[in-house]
Amino acid sequence: MVKKAAPARTAADGKSTPARKTATAKKSAPLKTSAPAKTSAPAKKSAVAKAAAPAKATSTAAKKAAPAKKTAPAKKAAKSAPAKTSAPPSGESHTALVRRARRINRELAEIYPYAHPELDFENPFQLVVATVLSAQTTDLRVNQTTPALFAKYPTPEDLAVANPEEVEEILRPTGFFRAKTKSVIGLSKALTEQFGGEVPGRLEDLVKLPGVGRKTAFVVLGNAFGRPGLTVDTHFQRLVRRWQWTGATEPDKIEAAVAELFPASDWTMLSHHVIFHGRRICHARKPACGACPIAPLCPAYGEGETDPEKARKLLKYEKGGFPGQRLNPPQSYLDAGGKPAQPLAAG
Repeated sequence: MVKKAAPARTAADGKSTPARKTATAKKSAPLKTSAPAKTSAPAKKSAVAKAAAPAKATSTAAKKAAPAKKTAPAKKAAKSAPAKTSAPPSGESHTALVRRARRINRELAEIYPYAHPELDFENPFQLVVATVLSAQTTDLRVNQTTPALFAKYPTPEDLAVANPEEVEEILRPTGFFRAKTKSVIGLSKALTEQFGGEVPGRLEDLVKLPGVGRKTAFVVLGNAFGRPGLTVDTHFQRLVRRWQWTGATEPDKIEAAVAELFPASDWTMLSHHVIFHGRRICHARKPACGACPIAPLCPAYGEGETDPEKARKLLKYEKGGFPGQRLNPPQSYLDAGGKPAQPLAAG
């Protein structure tokens, strides 16, 4: 027994440290399986560090080589930064994220089978104007304002030659009415002069119109022309970050990240589902977590009110028993118990 123990001590005193490091390294590797890139980077750095230590002690050439070896991993880390930005913030695999995101969309489709654009419109021209006017205000306020606007200026040709002061007076309730007047008259002139009075059905043409950005363009393409697009408004941005579909904060990067998770055919209705949920349950300041049907799928559960009774009092529009935002909502919305909004002059 003593002889067997002696080699064990010799091994422990001599080469056990590398052996333990190797064992530790092997054990630590599985812990980083969800982020392969991160696992490989430290491994390369440790290898360089081990190689550099003896080199520094032996020669001047090795000292010069050491910085070169250290900078190589740094460059690789810098190149991989964009990939880390687009990776799921939750740490789940891309496949798991896709499955969870699509399940959330399926659940929302069942919760809001009547989801629709909440701006009143009868044609593409009315929709593009209403969407421009919806900046920095609610769809409800726009819907209460546009009837008078379209009654007086029903076509792009009419609005293109309108008296700006008269238009400003109509648009005053929407806020920023001077800038909005300039935009809607400007886009009406562009439609008249460049597109024969018709709203174009291409993204590259729409974004050239005054006051029209990608968000507005996709609203028009998806709801007036049936062409898929993601409407990345403030509600959409807030919810997809809460659900950890992306950690991006810029609208174009959010759009790109979410588009990768769904087929293009889902984009338009996905936008409606997410925006409906953001307006009714998942509010910015006080999300009604305790009344949220998708709470089990939400990484941010608990940021809002979790008590079911208190949470139910936070529900808005049809979920809270109140009118919606459209004066003339789709019949499917009315069939589901939704109530139309009141005109601007009412109440």
